[in-house]
Amino acid sequence: MTEPIDGAALLNEVEAFHRRFNAFPSHAAYVATVLWDAHTHLLDCFDSTPRLAFLSPEPGSGKTRALEVSSTLVPRPMHAVNASPAALFRAVADETGRPVILFDEIDTVFGAKAKDANEDLRGLLNAGHRRSGVSYRCVADGQGNQSVVPFPSYCAVALAGLGTLPDTILARSIVIRMRRRARTERVEPYRARIHEKEGNELRDQLAQWSEQVSEKVDGAWPEMPEGITDRPADVWEPLLAVADAAGGQWPERARAACVELVTAVDEDDRASLGVKLLTDLRDHVFPGEAAVSTVEILHLLNAMEDAPWGDLDGRPLTARGLSRMLGEYVNGKGKRIRSRTIRIGGQPTKGYHVEDLADAWARYCPAPPGPGLQESVTPVTTPLTPMLTSDDEVTVEGGCNRNGAVAPAPATTAP
Repeated sequence: MTEPIDGAALLNEVEAFHRRFNAFPSHAAYVATVLWDAHTHLLDCFDSTPRLAFLSPEPGSGKTRALEVSSTLVPRPMHAVNASPAALFRAVADETGRPVILFDEIDTVFGAKAKDANEDLRGLLNAGHRRSGVSYRCVADGQGNQSVVPFPSYCAVALAGLGTLPDTILARSIVIRMRRRARTERVEPYRARIHEKEGNELRDQLAQWSEQVSEKVDGAWPEMPEGITDRPADVWEPLLAVADAAGGQWPERARAACVELVTAVDEDDRASLGVKLLTDLRDHVFPGEAAVSTVEILHLLNAMEDAPWGDLDGRPLTARGLSRMLGEYVNGKGKRIRSRTIRIGGQPTKGYHVEDLADAWARYCPAPPGPGLQESVTPVTTPLTPMLTSDDEVTVEGGCNRNGAVAPAPATTAP
């Protein structure tokens, strides 16, 4: 009978191995990476697998080294810098020899220059997050006939690259924001011919330990930290299950790392471009206003320094682009959000009304940054009450306010 392995002690050794060669930005990053390494040996115990993303703004930040070290610790590592989607489909579909994909330089695949050229790969990475995920492809039989074949897509993936990732992949990822080492930070030089063997010895121990705890981990429902729900909970569930199986300080450390890394992911990274637009309209354009002209909306959005609107693929947001993006959402009446005619100082102009946006704000946007702001934007029956003359036109009495929208008419007092 095989002697039981102390899971907590083993994970400590794996962490120490990473710390020899990797200068991660936080303790939470080490915890997440170690648990991710371990979870690759227990993949069939989970309903999903998180992507581990090492991202940085500049080269030379240790992303490739992080993948190299992890490659010594996971089963059947497959380095996929230049792998074609077809090769990956075939490799992942082999469930008996399913690899762990380590994808370096991912920015060359999903960066601005690639445009939409790699949608097949994006689909594979998205579908493979779930154990039930499959990718359908047409396969020829050599005689001119083709049939639709489902390729299993479930596999563990670690990514490294500059910048960010597509929203759909980012939402399925544990993000480690890498940075260049400071002069005071020291790591041991990594030499594959020497240190790969050391990592493989730990890998074999992880494989043996995973066999011992697989029944305990399979079907486990780890308790999530307060406030971790929905997609983040889905992403972290396998790692917390591994930590609980290891015991020691790992359950506590894992939950602390979960909260820290989920919180560190900026809302702008998680949200789609449409949600960013809705949120910026709510927080920076419409507070205190009942209606704002399209011209003024574009002026305010394009002037925001920390927003993408002034440079969307080299061009600022236009009225047509604004209309297209908002038209993807519906108002409280189930109709697409669109501009209406607003009369400002008696002159007609196109613009948007708060009551058309309020329902989308409530459904898609994160909570406002403060109670004061929330109170200022949530009421749709503000003192700036318009007289609706049709579905397409809004007439508001009064003068112009700071947005070129509409100010309330002067109040009258009964004699």
